[in-house]
Amino acid sequence: MFSQNRDQLRQMFQASWDKYQQQQPLQGVEPLIMSVIQQHPEYQPLFTEPDALHQDYTQQTNPFLHMSMHITLAEQLQLDRPAGICDIYQRLLHRIPDRHQAEHRILDCLAQILWEARNTGRQPDTAAYLAQLQNI
Repeated sequence: MFSQNRDQLRQMFQASWDKYQQQQPLQGVEPLIMSVIQQHPEYQPLFTEPDALHQDYTQQTNPFLHMSMHITLAEQLQLDRPAGICDIYQRLLHRIPDRHQAEHRILDCLAQILWEARNTGRQPDTAAYLAQLQNI
C-alpha cells in the first residue's frame, strides 16, 4: 500500500489529516488512515507540529511506523492474508474484547517478524508469524 519513502508515507498521513480537518471527502486509503489516526489521539498533535514529519524517532516509538503497522494489519484482515489471520483475530477478540488492545498484541508479533526479516535480509516468515499469533 505504501511507498518505501518515509517522507511520502508521512505526507499521506498529513494529507489525510488535513482533508479530515477541512471536512473534505476522503478517498482511496485515506479513510483507513484516518480511522487509525482517530484510534491514536496521542499522535494527533504531530499533525500540527512542523518538525514532526521530519523527526527520526530513534529514542521513542515512531508514531508513523506504529500507525502504518495498524494499516498493514487492517489490510491483512481484509484479505485474510496470510491465510488464517482472520480466524486467529476473531478467536483473539473472544479473549481480548478491546479491538485496539487485541490489535496491539498482533502488532507485537508483526514487529518481531519484520525485525527478523530486516536483520536477516529475507522475506518475512509468514508461517512463523502465524505460529506466533496462535500463541497469543
